[in-house]
Formats: sequence, structure tokens, C-alpha cells
Amino acid sequence: MGVDFSSAPSQRKPIVAALGEFQGTQGQVLRLDQIKNFASLDEFAVFLVEPGAWIGGFDLPFGLPRELVEHLGWPQQWESLMQHYTQLPRDEIRRLFAAFCAGRPVGAKFAHRACDGPAGSSPSMKWVNPPVAFMLHAGVPLLLQAGATLPGLHQGKEPNKLALEAYPGLLAREILGRRSYKSDDKAKQTPERLIARKDLIDALEQGRSRLGLRLKLSHAQRELLIDDARGDRLDAVLCLMQAAWASRQPNFGLPAAIDPLEGWIVSA
Repeated sequence: MGVDFSSAPSQRKPIVAALGEFQGTQGQVLRLDQIKNFASLDEFAVFLVEPGAWIGGFDLPFGLPRELVEHLGWPQQWESLMQHYTQLPRDEIRRLFAAFCAGRPVGAKFAHRACDGPAGSSPSMKWVNPPVAFMLHAGVPLLLQAGATLPGLHQGKEPNKLALEAYPGLLAREILGRRSYKSDDKAKQTPERLIARKDLIDALEQGRSRLGLRLKLSHAQRELLIDDARGDRLDAVLCLMQAAWASRQPNFGLPAAIDPLEGWIVSA
């Protein structure tokens, strides 16, 4: 599955999960089975603990930059760090991170993880535009409660529930370059972005990415993805593609030596 996550989901902006499976014996065709929406963190938590095996790509950071953790004197073991971090109020996180940034030069305000460069992702300590620090704060506890295993970071009680950090922008940029395909702002939901979504979906269906997978959609599913100007459903599908690719790779496609505190973005 692929998950477009929100730290404050609602009916208007839910968490979106795209579920799919391989078709045939070659493992190159990935069929989209269904898309589910979750209007609250509690609803999503219930879904994650349901019995069954899955491998999921989740669009939220699983770790913090080591530089930041060392500066703040926080635990340097992942599980202890997550326990400490997720118990802090968001206002306190914002205050601590802002103070860290204030003492650094322009252009280097944020600390980065090793995977940010190759993935082109936002630093996981950002608390606004996008608030990925709060996505980590809200999302990782749900994965731990579900007993999920996070390869390279944490062995959970459920070895058949495998959670990987995904980033839809990585796959989208490979296909579209700098073209934008989505916006939450209605005024920016332009014909150009609509065409970009169509081009992106065409490329996924034809297998034109280094993942080597072809996405199989029904006509109705294709229209659903094209019509979603916010791009949340399409982002969930991009994460699904990354999770599917990882499921067929040695060590889930993760580098041999990743920082066990920071984690890694799959396919970066």
C-alpha cells in the first residue's frame, strides 16, 4: 500500500491509502485495487492494526537529522528518540526547532538527513510548508502501535507488516522534471497541472520510470486520479509504486549502511 499522510486529517483533507497487488508471475504489473480515505488519525490507526500482511510506503519522515538530535541532547537510539519526541507537545517542538534554526546562517537554517539530498525531500525538522516534523510526530506512533516493522530502524511484533518511508515527489520528478501536477490552492489548479497529472499517469501505466513497474488502472480509477487536483490520491499511488518496487529488492532497496537514527527514503 501507499499512504498520503496528514498529521491533521479531516473529511476535506483525509489520509489516503492506495492498495494494490502484483498481477501475474513476472512482478512487473502492479494493479491498483482500491483507494481508502481516513478522516481521522483514530480511523487510520484502526485500519493499521487489522489482521493481515502488507508492505507500505508512507509519505512521512521516520527519523530526525542526527545533527539536530545531537545538538538537542536527545536520545541517540531510534526507539528511545521516538518515545521522547512523540511525547513532546507540538508547541515545544516548534520552539526548540525555531531556536536551532535562529542560530544558523541564512541558507543553512535546517539540519538535513543523509537521504534528503538524493531524494530531494524537505528536512524532517520542518514544522511548516510542509509540516513534516508534525507528520512524524503523529504518524510514527501509529505504526509502532500496529506492531509494524520499519526495516533499518525497528523490529516490530508484526514481521509481516512492513513500513517504509516513501516520498512521491521523488518518482514524480523523475517523470515530470520541475512541472507541478497538484495544488491545494483552488486558484492554482490550472489546466497545465491537469495535463501534468495525465502525463504522469500515462508514464506510470507504460512503465516509464527506473522502478521498472507498470501500473494497471481501470478507466474509472484513471479518471479519479486525473480529477484529483490536490493530488492526494495520486501521491498515495506513487507511494504504492515505491513500496511495490521495494518489496522485490534485496533489503527493500535500502543502502547497506543507513544511519539507524535517521532512516532512509525508499528508492532514493
